Amino acid sequence: MKLKHLFLGFLFCLATALHAQTNSKEVLFTINDKPYYTDEFLRVYNKNLDLVKDESQKDINQYLDLFIGYKLKVNKAYKLGLQDGKQYQNELKSYRTQLAKNYTTDSKVTKELVDEGYNRMQKEINASHILIMVDENAAPADTLAAYNKIISIRNRILNGEDFGTVAQETSQDPSAKENKGNLGYFTAFRMVYAFENGAYNTPVGMISMPVRTKFGYHIIKVNDIRANRGEIAVAHIMILKQKDGQDVPTAKNTIEDIYKKLQQGEKFEELAKQFSEDKSSASKGGVLNKFSSGQLSSEEFENEAFALTKENPISKPFETHFGWHIVKLIDKFPLKSYDDSKYELENKISKDDRSRLITNSYNEKLRKKYPIKKDVKLYNAIVKTVNDSFYDSKWTVPTDMKKFSGSLFYVASKPISGETFLNYIQSQQKSNLKIKPIEKVTEKLFDSFADEQRSQYNNDNLENEFPEFAAVMDEYRDGLLLFDLMDKEIWQRSKNDSVGLKAFYETQKEKHVWKTRVHAELFSSTNLDLMKKVLVMIKKNKTTKEIKDKFNTKDLVNVMSSEGFYEEGADALPKDTKMEVGISDISHKGDYYFIVKINKVLPPGYKTLEECKGKLVNDYQQYLENNWVNELKKEFTIHVNQDVFEKVKTQIKNK
Repeated sequence: MKLKHLFLGFLFCLATALHAQTNSKEVLFTINDKPYYTDEFLRVYNKNLDLVKDESQKDINQYLDLFIGYKLKVNKAYKLGLQDGKQYQNELKSYRTQLAKNYTTDSKVTKELVDEGYNRMQKEINASHILIMVDENAAPADTLAAYNKIISIRNRILNGEDFGTVAQETSQDPSAKENKGNLGYFTAFRMVYAFENGAYNTPVGMISMPVRTKFGYHIIKVNDIRANRGEIAVAHIMILKQKDGQDVPTAKNTIEDIYKKLQQGEKFEELAKQFSEDKSSASKGGVLNKFSSGQLSSEEFENEAFALTKENPISKPFETHFGWHIVKLIDKFPLKSYDDSKYELENKISKDDRSRLITNSYNEKLRKKYPIKKDVKLYNAIVKTVNDSFYDSKWTVPTDMKKFSGSLFYVASKPISGETFLNYIQSQQKSNLKIKPIEKVTEKLFDSFADEQRSQYNNDNLENEFPEFAAVMDEYRDGLLLFDLMDKEIWQRSKNDSVGLKAFYETQKEKHVWKTRVHAELFSSTNLDLMKKVLVMIKKNKTTKEIKDKFNTKDLVNVMSSEGFYEEGADALPKDTKMEVGISDISHKGDYYFIVKINKVLPPGYKTLEECKGKLVNDYQQYLENNWVNELKKEFTIHVNQDVFEKVKTQIKNK
């Protein structure tokens, strides 16, 4: 798969320049009467001009031949039916979906949300809340009752009652009984977006107006705001709190004994492995995944961790509701820059409630772009078929759908039938819509259905509306086919055709020849006096091991050696090395001194097939491809419009 991505990446890097192309187009050549135009040829030629290293490919005549060869291969792929392959279809669909995202979103709103998110991430907010639950699809009466209740609670606090006490009494968030509604510190993307907005838009010490989320209505009190502390990586040793009745040393005594061991110089990691009762981290020396404020369920632990410094990297023992801990600082990670955060923030936004703002803005644009007028008579007939069984997910479409098969509305020129809308209604029964009467449900579903149909039409029509999108898709479509075809016709064949490769080798021997080679041992050092002693030992036929044992120690390498076959002129050999058996004098290059001991000389000769196989396989692939293209030129009828080609040459020359 990586090879395919590299292949396609090189072939289609031209996509980024497509917006700038404004060439008029004429038919440059045909293959079996299928036209290929000058605009595509010029676009590819101009984009690839600085990428190719082979000067022949910059020659316009040569490049036309290459381009025709490329299109011949694509035609062959279609002729073989490779475009019908399931894997090909899935990969093409996946690529189109990814590419279409650039055309089916509101980039302005996305940037505004990225900016907002990054700015908010500079701060951490400590807030408390009170929640009155109400379903987001609740009936208006239930919604109003919840709203009035939260307003009443807010008034109690504004009139002087303590927020925490009222939270314990009234909040329907179960944790409020323990934490008095205090959520600790958090930053952007930690809470649902509506709640985050309420928190960030409320001054310190103030109580927000009711904030509606999918959970219900909240009022928020902002207790504190501080600079974001970033992320931190630590290791810890934890001793769990004792259970009642255990006749063992207390957790506090144990952690204090461990702390004494640390002060005596024992290693934190080993003590963590031996004593820590956090089984998930003990085996790793106590190392935890890096975290930021609000990610752990213990604010005490976070505060102790963030208080550590390089000068004081280990905490004293401290207690949390889990037990007793000692924490060691590994590293701190400040907030990333805007540019480094941008991709991550866009990804978070796509998975966050914020994405609705982008979708809503995009839908609003499409409503203006594709206004619709529904067939009122058909719509009313559909409304009459929908009844209260919808609320229990028991409603079914009418048995006779013929009278609903007409066009309910048009998106541009595309008709959307009433039958399609009825099927959509049935599919939405589990959306938990509680709006009443049922006609209101149908009305809401119609609006959503119309938005979906506009979006689908717009997506399907991208090739017609955006020439650059169509061009990129054409290039990628052909590239995928070409990869599969090349793999089938050339690459696999060159690897598996041992008989053909051997026959090709016999015709290419003259290109794969060894110069004179030697089997040699090379010795090197930066110390000339030492090398003189090495030379004496070599002349006494001492082995390489004996030489290295004499001059090298456990901590110091004074002499290096290597052994192998070296071709005349090899970089590894000192310059002017004599290609003959014997021991060289000491030579000098840069900071190093060398001695070469040649044991054997091999005369020039042909490389074996195995010795040149890598290069030979590449040459064989090129040979097969050239012959194959020649065969394709016979299989397909090609006609080049020479007059048009001359115009193209002039255009390139005058550029």
